[in-house]
Amino acid sequence: MSFRKRIFKILGLGCLLTTTSLAWALPSYTITDLGTTLGGDSFATGINTSGQVVGYSYADTGWPSHAFLYTNGVITDLGTLGGEFSYAYDINDNGQVVGVSVNGTGTRAFIYSNGFMTALGTLGGTWSAAYGINNSGQIIGESSRAGKVGQHAFLYNTNGVMTDLSTLGGTNSSAFGINDSGQIVGRSELVGDRVTHAFSYTNGIMTDIRTYYPISNNSEATGINDSGEVIGTSYITLGSRTRHAVLYANGTLTDLGTLGGTNSSAGGINNKGQVVGGSFTTGNLAAHAFLYNGVQMIDLNSHLPTGSGWTLHSATSINDTGQIVGYGTINGHDHAFLMSPILESPTSVPEPATFALLGLGLAGLGFSRKWQGGWVE
Repeated sequence: MSFRKRIFKILGLGCLLTTTSLAWALPSYTITDLGTTLGGDSFATGINTSGQVVGYSYADTGWPSHAFLYTNGVITDLGTLGGEFSYAYDINDNGQVVGVSVNGTGTRAFIYSNGFMTALGTLGGTWSAAYGINNSGQIIGESSRAGKVGQHAFLYNTNGVMTDLSTLGGTNSSAFGINDSGQIVGRSELVGDRVTHAFSYTNGIMTDIRTYYPISNNSEATGINDSGEVIGTSYITLGSRTRHAVLYANGTLTDLGTLGGTNSSAGGINNKGQVVGGSFTTGNLAAHAFLYNGVQMIDLNSHLPTGSGWTLHSATSINDTGQIVGYGTINGHDHAFLMSPILESPTSVPEPATFALLGLGLAGLGFSRKWQGGWVE
């Protein structure tokens, strides 16, 4: 389940609460450097329930890159389809990995299963990329099409058929997340290709997640859990460059805010509704990984072991046991990390007597493909 979307504030209504609620204390974590397979930087992109991690690693020169699988303390180079590069983006609970790699004829989405990397084909064009896989083995991503401009989101079923999910009326669409019910989320251009909106796709129908004003802002959905909660990123005001991580659940859009800076982006959500991602801190001088626990956005750097030496820049995925992966800087290098919670216990926390419930709006502009890097501007 994976990777981004923005949001925009509107009004709220006031409501009185005089109760005590159950809040979860943020646990302490251990942190593991996943290392590298090619000697350069590495980046983690996905984790499954058993703690297997996928991502990609670069050579010291910055090229090539290879997908990796980390299992039980061992990092394994998954190789390529025959070309120079590969990137892994997601893994399901069966240990099946999906991503993108070059072969002899072009760039292809792949599945890695039982020790073998297999190309998935395309929608007729020259390239494809896979970004998500659920526990049933359904795969989503994007692909070019034969003789046509732009790429379309696809669903690759276990029967080996790749289905074009079409668009919201524009030229391009991409799918970034899928849950175990087969619900898909992503982004699509609208008619005229000037605006991109988040979408959800269920039972053959693509729905524009644009319920809130201003509808001309751009947005993108990057992940969905089994309860249908959607994460992503949206521009918060029309025509601005400010974008925030957002959560869309039960028809309500929530702006997750930032760690004090201008921009934030959501990378992953688990079935408990915990969200991880990256955000600029105050002054916009640094990007830090965050955890949103349903109440507030927390800087994960403040919960590292003393003297760890890490600066965590972005969290990309979280599993149902609370393990978090992403990338950060250690000893002057960007490396993939795995954070594992040591303790999580409920505590009763008094709520303020009064608070405002805010309604929010989606928005957004130009987003880069996942393997071309960069979650924040």
